[in-house]
This record gives sequence, structure tokens and C-alpha cells, in this order.
Amino acid sequence: MKKVKIIAIVGSLRKDSFNRQLALAAKEAIGERADFELLDYNDVPLFNEDMEYPAPEAVERVREKIKAADGVWFFTPEYNHFFTGVLKNLLDWLSRPVSTGEPRVVIGKPAAISGATPGMSGTALAQDHLVTLISFLDMKVMNAPRLVIPHVMQQLNAEKALELTTSAPYLKKQADAFLDFIQNSK
Repeated sequence: MKKVKIIAIVGSLRKDSFNRQLALAAKEAIGERADFELLDYNDVPLFNEDMEYPAPEAVERVREKIKAADGVWFFTPEYNHFFTGVLKNLLDWLSRPVSTGEPRVVIGKPAAISGATPGMSGTALAQDHLVTLISFLDMKVMNAPRLVIPHVMQQLNAEKALELTTSAPYLKKQADAFLDFIQNSK
């Protein structure tokens, strides 16, 4: 049986962002049960129809990664009650057909959403906005369980790195559920 492949999209480009650290914790929770890769998309240009066809090399690379994935797990911060501009830009590129003969690569892809923030919303508002967009893009959204981590600063170790305490069982539960969701979406 082929091993499931999960691509993680972190909504922050900051190398030590809490959501990148959360994605790495999710990778640990998944363990050997699936291949889990963080998508590098910091070289994807701002969407511009003048350069849509042929797409820039960075966009083609990202599309191939998404196409090869069995599931997409989003890790989004919350900026001003919304998901980030860089994530929106990436989704704008992914929302477009690859060519006249090939549709957009996100159609039918199972998707999970998690997020951590220093504030009290735990990214719930950003996640709701993201669900609206990716549902419109015809992704299969796993609406429950979703993981929101408010006050993430309370789950940092002495080195100021994310060390999940109270949220760890919820991340494991979401990882288990997402693997099942992917299998049942085939």
C-alpha cells in the first residue's frame, strides 16, 4: 500500500514562526504513518495574470507538490482577524487552472487546518475565513477536529520554542483524524 503524502502549508514565511513550529510538531504526531513535507513557497511571486501562462517556475514547482499530495494541512496565523496575505497569494495561484487542458490542482484535495497565535482567538477567525476560500476552491475540508491554540506563549519552553503541553493531545487527535479523512476521501 502506498504511503499517504501530506503537504503542509504554513501561512507565515518567518523561519521560526509558531505555526511553522506547530507544523513540525504535526509532522512528529504523524510519524512514519505518512510522508509529511512543509511546502517552501517564499519565492512564489505576487499573482499577476500577465505572467500566468506559462506560470513562473516557482508556481509550477508548488503546483507539482500539491498535485502529488494526498492531503493538504494548513497552519495559519491570524493577522487582523484574517489569514495572511502570503497564504492568500499562494491560494490565488493554486486557484487558477494549470492550462486549458488541466484544472486547478487543489480540486478534491482533503484539507485540515490548525493555527496558533499569541492572542486569545487561537486563529479561529482566520480559520473560518480560510475554510470559506478553500471550500470555494473545491477542496474537501475536514471541519472537525480543527486545532486552535490561543495564548501560544504559554506553551513555549525556556528557549522560547513551541513545546505543546495542553494542546498536544488535540494535535494528536487531529493528526489521527486527518489520516482517516484522507483515506476515506479516496
